[in-house]
Amino acid sequence: MKYIVSCLVLLVLVASCSKIEENNDPIIGIWNHTVKTATNTNKMVIDNEEWIFNDVYLGRFHGYKDGQVVYLTDFNWSINGDVYIVSYPGTDFPDDLVKMQETDEGTILVRTEGKVFAEKQE
Repeated sequence: MKYIVSCLVLLVLVASCSKIEENNDPIIGIWNHTVKTATNTNKMVIDNEEWIFNDVYLGRFHGYKDGQVVYLTDFNWSINGDVYIVSYPGTDFPDDLVKMQETDEGTILVRTEGKVFAEKQE
């Protein structure tokens, strides 16, 4: 009897699992930014930043100095209208609010105040 109940519970669990919706948002991928002053807006001494956006609204941020990773953290991302919100839980980083723009050189993310946030890597 235990076997039958266990099988029924397993069957209900498998049947109730929903399919994960495919996310084809154009932000998914790798974005880079070369820091001109060697210190970014979060006061880290770095010369390159990299964001890797994935399809489940998560990602990983890397801060580099001379080609070596000096800072690494996860982030969450969401979209509200045409503004992407990038947040860094567990850090004191403020949220980044960015919009996507197409240029002659490629796709870029621009902060809502107008400064370039990152360029998409192809």
